[in-house]
Amino acid sequence: MNPGFPDWPRSYNNEEDGLIARARIRTCPEDFLVDEELGFKPEGAGEHLLIRIRKRNLNSEQVARQLAHHAGIRTRDIGYCGLKDRTAVTSQWFSVWLPGTPDPDWSSLENENLQVLDHIRHNRKLQRGALSHNIFTIVLRDVQGDINKIEARLETIKLQGVPNYFGEQRFGRNGHNLVAAEAMFGGKRIKDRHLRSLYLSAARSFLFNEVLAARVRSDNWQTILPGEAVVLAGSRSFFLCEAVDQSIIDRLAQGDIHPSGPLWGRGELPARADAANIERLALNHYELFRTGIEQAGMKQERRPLRLLVNDINWNWLTEVSEDQKLRLHFTLPAGAFATALLREICFYQ
Repeated sequence: MNPGFPDWPRSYNNEEDGLIARARIRTCPEDFLVDEELGFKPEGAGEHLLIRIRKRNLNSEQVARQLAHHAGIRTRDIGYCGLKDRTAVTSQWFSVWLPGTPDPDWSSLENENLQVLDHIRHNRKLQRGALSHNIFTIVLRDVQGDINKIEARLETIKLQGVPNYFGEQRFGRNGHNLVAAEAMFGGKRIKDRHLRSLYLSAARSFLFNEVLAARVRSDNWQTILPGEAVVLAGSRSFFLCEAVDQSIIDRLAQGDIHPSGPLWGRGELPARADAANIERLALNHYELFRTGIEQAGMKQERRPLRLLVNDINWNWLTEVSEDQKLRLHFTLPAGAFATALLREICFYQ
């Protein structure tokens, strides 16, 4: 992992197991395929044009700028559901605000790194988190480790999931976004709205990861604790669990509910008792981040501590060799990171 940046604890790599494998990821963009699926059906009419793009070696912001320039509008009038990695081949939806304007001819925009796959009108701008899920196909190269142990780990993950960490890409190279957030909260003026949002998100995600790390160390990241703010699967809604009964245990096993951690913001921390004590202790030293997020106007929200990956499947692309290749295929909900899964399988670079 990045030097000087937290290497948050892994759930299945304890002192006895250690890191069971090493591998290389993103050797080429085609090793990291992502397809985004919207969480709604487009209206077919409206002021916004939804356009599905396949991009290679481009991040979401770069594509947004290209679309805005081509359409002759401001970049702020381009919407998208979430950030996608640069070193990858991804399909992603964007919205282009074109009130009273015919659809542009997109053909001159296309090249080997950007293709227009589909487009349809809609009545609203795409907002962050409006996607249903992302479908991943990832190739790990030069896999070094015991195949039986690797497959046993994958089976465990399929049954139990992984800690729902925010991926390191959220924090920038060597945690640069966190350094920038600290400077911003300390009084440095950041004029660019996109950068302000990026730094706020990094700080908030860091606090969540710190709480999750404390739960992983205590081996209760998959457990509903007394006073837990329990998140409903597939929803931002949560309820306070004052006492853990058999019904709660059954719903947890079925994947209907999850333990949660804080996405920091204004308002009272909803957790109580044991769960709240862990959260307060984990975040006690980060007053600057907590205060900065609150002053930015963000409100308290919750995020599941565990990430279920029930549909994961895999196959080996080569026989035992110097460059052993493992292909993984799985689906993740909006806001989840593939690297949270990969780091439980191997140390990657």
